[in-house]
Amino acid sequence: MNRILIIDDDVDTCNLLARYLKTKGYETGVAFCGNKGLQKFKAEGFDLVICDYRLGDKEGSDVLKEVKLINPKARVIIITGYSDIKTAVRVIKEGAYDYISKPLIPEEVLSVVRSASQSGDCEAPPSGEKPRGAQPKPRRHTAAGDDFLKGNTPVIKNVYREVDLVAPTGYSIILYGESGTGKEVIAKAIHRQSPRASQPFIALDCGTLSRELAGSELFGHVKGAFTGAVDDKAGHFEIANGGTLFLDEVANLPFDVQASLLRVIQERKFKRIGGTKEMGLDIRIIVASNENLEESYRKGRFREDLYHRLNEFSIVLPALRKRKADIPLFAHYFLGRVNDELGKDITEIETEAMKSLVDYSWPGNIRELKNVIRRATLLAEDGRITRENLPWHDDMISEDVYSRPLPVTHLTGLRHPEEEADLKGAASYAEYETVMNVLRQVNYNKSQAAIILKIDRKTLYNKLKKFGEEFSNGNLQDNP
Repeated sequence: MNRILIIDDDVDTCNLLARYLKTKGYETGVAFCGNKGLQKFKAEGFDLVICDYRLGDKEGSDVLKEVKLINPKARVIIITGYSDIKTAVRVIKEGAYDYISKPLIPEEVLSVVRSASQSGDCEAPPSGEKPRGAQPKPRRHTAAGDDFLKGNTPVIKNVYREVDLVAPTGYSIILYGESGTGKEVIAKAIHRQSPRASQPFIALDCGTLSRELAGSELFGHVKGAFTGAVDDKAGHFEIANGGTLFLDEVANLPFDVQASLLRVIQERKFKRIGGTKEMGLDIRIIVASNENLEESYRKGRFREDLYHRLNEFSIVLPALRKRKADIPLFAHYFLGRVNDELGKDITEIETEAMKSLVDYSWPGNIRELKNVIRRATLLAEDGRITRENLPWHDDMISEDVYSRPLPVTHLTGLRHPEEEADLKGAASYAEYETVMNVLRQVNYNKSQAAIILKIDRKTLYNKLKKFGEEFSNGNLQDNP
């Protein structure tokens, strides 16, 4: 039996998550501080630990080290409300299986738990469910891999011709493209072909930053600089110094942070927040946006001077629907990778299924295609993917897949409008179902979901947090 210990000083989060995982067939235990968690782990021998990074008495990295000393085979998943690249990289290097940022989505946590259960010595849950393949690990700040396919269509070949031309220079670059088109893949390709290839490539999703934390994440801070600054912290500029800093969704940066960013780029030096020591800066900046930054500054949503500083060169990534000839190539590529992950031997995509893939509009682009192939490979039998394995019907190929109703996992406290004549409750229920439908379709990629919902990442995070607070008294269970 797969036994999971949850360590979190937020009692509600701890208990709700434990109850939810119990409904999925796992045996769970809880502890509300690091020391008691370690005592419980040592005494009861859990297979998997889900631990908050910031506990009252310890940091999650300390718990991780001690868990590994007690049982090197145990898996540890770190959860935190702090989006911190340096922390994520460190805990993974120290042996954590994965790293998930709050607000937690129950199904996303379950996905990672299942992946951890099937990746090593942990056993599958005793629920009788057919095991699902390992889900994509939610690394918000890494690319799709160095072996990512380029494609053969003229439009993408032109993109890589531009990459070859600009990579050896020191130009700042703006990458334009819809979500899922591979902007971070292109940024990494530029870095690998540049003179800075041996230096760090650091990525930051600006869509996740609050106004209060944006400056600290970029420039770092010294202990005592503001409430909550309990230690000195290096920012992304400092970590990436000498290499390349990739700023995704740069248009989401607050105006005052844009001003600070401009000053740092111009002066090539910076200070940590609250600090007096000035540090020299040798860095290349690549930014990405799914909106036209020139239009944004003309509408007053982005600083014009910063735009001109960043726009030394720009590259536009085509949507997948504009390079349909590459779809079969990508489909077979992802099929091979998923076969390896799942230990399956699916060798064929039937003609009608491939036609459906080519005809579909792909609002989520390459990322969505990858997820569709993952699902289809899991469902496929007799060595081939058929049209029935795809998540749509013949008469819906041209429709937006996100407009269709899906099964939704929700908090029991969310009452269906038919159960209670409460207009506010009905509105909350409808909003929750809409958000979760989209998240489920895009495999819980919050950037992609925000675009489809026509809101920014910060708004989406706030909504998820609100759902958790409003309905925290309910149990987590599947909607019948």
